[in-house]
Amino acid sequence: MKKLLLLSTLLLSIVFFASARDRRVKVITPYGTMIIRLYDQTPKHRDNFIKLARQHFYDSTLFHRVIKSFMIQGGDPDSKHAHPGDTLGNGDLGYTIPPEFQLDLYHRKGALGAAREDRPDKASSSCQFYIVQGKVLTDEQLDKIEKTRLGGRKIPVDQREVYKTAGGSPHLDQSYTVFGQVIKGMDVIDKIAALQTDSHDRPLQDVPVQIRVMKKWFFF
Repeated sequence: MKKLLLLSTLLLSIVFFASARDRRVKVITPYGTMIIRLYDQTPKHRDNFIKLARQHFYDSTLFHRVIKSFMIQGGDPDSKHAHPGDTLGNGDLGYTIPPEFQLDLYHRKGALGAAREDRPDKASSSCQFYIVQGKVLTDEQLDKIEKTRLGGRKIPVDQREVYKTAGGSPHLDQSYTVFGQVIKGMDVIDKIAALQTDSHDRPLQDVPVQIRVMKKWFFF
């Protein structure tokens, strides 16, 4: 009986670790590597991102849109072979992902979000994503965002404290799906966000990306 119980526990542990290992990805850039935890609360976005990463879809795509104190955006397939000066941001894979808004997943610094077109159902792009840099905000600024950008919705107290210390972009909350968080390499966001850009917010120096699903469990 004890051996059977031990075997069952071992099997459950193997299943747990096997599933958990797919929930962290490495985003490799010339400016360093970010490790991102993908949220189980957003399974459609998580699984789609993992699928594309395993297919090496993101290899050689660029962070094609960079706005300091806001975010860095990538995942456009058209960016793989783009020439200097090409306007990017319209590439896609022909499908969308239903929104997966969660009240406790918000646009703090390092949040991984799904880009989307301006559409009433707020469905996400099949492949384009952004990582929040944002900025540190005051109570007065947060109060204004609640009134003018969030339709009067109050920012929870704990999230407000994060926006006042670590920073972020709260005006995007509950409008764009957040499905991950940078847990290592936050400085990489700042390095990329500081790059000089053209009139379309494209960095003058290309920032190519590789994304890899992590093969083993890491504790962070």
